[in-house]
Amino acid sequence: MDLEELSSTLSSIEGEYRGRSAAVASLHDLETLRSEFVSKKGKVALVYRQLGAMPAEMRPKAGELINALRERIEADIAAAAPALEEAARQERLAATAGDPSALVAGARRGAGRLHLVTRTRIQLEDIFVGMGFTVEEGPEVESEWYNFEALNIPKYHPARDGQDSFYLNLGEEDSMVLRTHTSPVQVRVMQNRELPIYAIMPGRVFRRDTADARHTVGFHQIEGLVVDKGITFGHLAGTIENFTREYFGPDITSRLRPAYFPFTEPSAEFEITCTICKGSGCRTCSHTGWIELGGCGMVHPNVFEAVGVDSEEYSGFAFGFGIDRLAQMRWEIPDMRVLTENDIRYLSSV
Repeated sequence: MDLEELSSTLSSIEGEYRGRSAAVASLHDLETLRSEFVSKKGKVALVYRQLGAMPAEMRPKAGELINALRERIEADIAAAAPALEEAARQERLAATAGDPSALVAGARRGAGRLHLVTRTRIQLEDIFVGMGFTVEEGPEVESEWYNFEALNIPKYHPARDGQDSFYLNLGEEDSMVLRTHTSPVQVRVMQNRELPIYAIMPGRVFRRDTADARHTVGFHQIEGLVVDKGITFGHLAGTIENFTREYFGPDITSRLRPAYFPFTEPSAEFEITCTICKGSGCRTCSHTGWIELGGCGMVHPNVFEAVGVDSEEYSGFAFGFGIDRLAQMRWEIPDMRVLTENDIRYLSSV
């Protein structure tokens, strides 16, 4: 698919949406329309998945075109909602005219909204799709091979200990685990997609962490994978810099520090200035002034070997960030545990 074909496809989708939207008569109709066109499995999302087949130089422009259509449809749906909500309210008023208590109860109910972590995930997906990445997902229950072996994590590595991971009573002993990262999706993508690959993998993961200001047992990650000819560490640094600028704005400083991860070589940790204390030091950043958001590096040759990719011909990089941590930094939340407490007063204020 080239840009001309993409534009034609998007025009066709928008024309279909405009025709359908003219017949919307209720909030239910509007939600059905939203689901069919701009949900994760909607018509616009299906076009996103075709970006991987386009030449790398066309993907940024293609991502802009797709994002523009998605934003137009979402804006149109948002503009249509108030009138339909008012019509629904008038219907309820008519139905409960003889029961004043029903009106009082209804007045206390507020409109629902997406959780902050969900909103952050959607925003991150939009940023990376605009950079030419596709969005991939995988199972939350994984075999040891996908979660550890294929990622060059040996049996003696502490991450495979039962004190760090949640093993399940399925199959052979210690053979199935709640995934500890979304990296297994990278393995599956390399197994099942044609090269080159430019993809992100968001999702929920599980670790036996002690809950504190920066950690919870069940949290969310977004990882990225690029596999192509001629990929260097400079491409990785540029991608992270572009992401930082797009998500946090130009005033937040980032840095890469040397690190070690079994599945990348060389490896680095990605940190930003703590948005809570602005670098002066606080409980959230352990008084260092910096917050680690994730790790990154060049894909290890052993990982390529596990999935049958020729490391002499192809190279690539991978990165991973905590979505909850990103939300915490963006919204200046001192304690991450508040994200799981379901306090309506807090969740409705951010």
